[in-house]
Amino acid sequence: MTGADGELGGGGEGGDVLRLTRPRVLMMVIAALLLAYALALAPVVTGRGGEGAASRAPTTAETGAVVPAGAENPPLQLAAELFPPAGKAFIGVMTDKGPYDFAAVDRFAAAARREPQVMLFGVGWESGTFDRVLFDRIKDRGMLPMLGWEPWDYQVDQAARKQKKLTVRQIDRVRSTQPRYRLSRIVDGEFDSYLRSWAEGVKSLGYPVAIRFAHEMNGDWYPWGEKANGNRPGEYVEAWRHVHDLFERAGATNVIWVWSPNARWSKTTGHLAELYPGDDYVDWVGTTGYYGTGAWSGYSPFDAIFGPTIAEIRTFSRRPLVVTETGASNAGGHKARWIRETFRALPKHRDVIGLIWFEVDKEMDWRIASSPAAATAFAQAVAAPRYDFRWSPDLVPRTDLDG
Repeated sequence: MTGADGELGGGGEGGDVLRLTRPRVLMMVIAALLLAYALALAPVVTGRGGEGAASRAPTTAETGAVVPAGAENPPLQLAAELFPPAGKAFIGVMTDKGPYDFAAVDRFAAAARREPQVMLFGVGWESGTFDRVLFDRIKDRGMLPMLGWEPWDYQVDQAARKQKKLTVRQIDRVRSTQPRYRLSRIVDGEFDSYLRSWAEGVKSLGYPVAIRFAHEMNGDWYPWGEKANGNRPGEYVEAWRHVHDLFERAGATNVIWVWSPNARWSKTTGHLAELYPGDDYVDWVGTTGYYGTGAWSGYSPFDAIFGPTIAEIRTFSRRPLVVTETGASNAGGHKARWIRETFRALPKHRDVIGLIWFEVDKEMDWRIASSPAAATAFAQAVAAPRYDFRWSPDLVPRTDLDG
């Protein structure tokens, strides 16, 4: 009922207890707001197999478990932000000097009118000791570092290239014949001390690092290919798992493992499943291919170069896919056209989460900064909202196509 003073209350004894005075109304409003806030911050669990999915833990009544006093309500956990976000794809870059000199990265970003979110750089095992500075330089520029980690002595390749009389295939045979780096020696643990030094170094970074280990393993031009260097079938997978497991034992769990074959160039270069370590050992799958060379010297659109390889990979892996190296020469004057058509095709491949451009003048000029037409085509393509986001060390790598 309503009292003479306009406040709600009960008659008779005890009526003062039920009256809603202004201070009591204020307290009830505050309590209601706190309850709404608590409900809005429901716990969300993120994980490798289902990032961003809401999860409810079973109650003690359901499990019959005895819970210590004060442990009934676990702390709230907010969903982690993923890289790349849902519906987005990143742009990456690889240059000739890598993190030693960012001049080429600056030219690429100016031509693209967008800062890349990933930077790929290569390190060979013969002389490549862990150097934190290289990773921090990339991270401080707002890019995820991706290490192309190569078990070989790259100086053998450089020496072969200086022999002007050698054909391309002869150079391939020279560079790929390095008995010291046979896969069996990795599997047998001969490089474990070296591997541990890198695992400890990567762990100490404290932020995500992608490692593209022993790429283009389906070819015969590197000493880690099963078709070269006295290697035997099955040894590539064994070597990959050995390296991966050593990092895991060292606690270097901040690694995004990237498996990246060369795009199929003939009907006889398939059988990628035999070289795949398994989804438990790989976070991102990838592929490498270029327009304007080899089997793709004539005009070949994105799907002609990458389509068969992507389709084959999807028969044995559900990991997100990255085009880990690509570029276009100006063969036939079609460089700008190839760039435009590639970026029109990419959104159709919903499983492709990124593309890394080879911004190098090597054998052919693959750079987008090489011509105004190529730069304009690239800039217009990556101006789309799909590529408009930033990487930061706090983001969790997307490792699930359904996440």
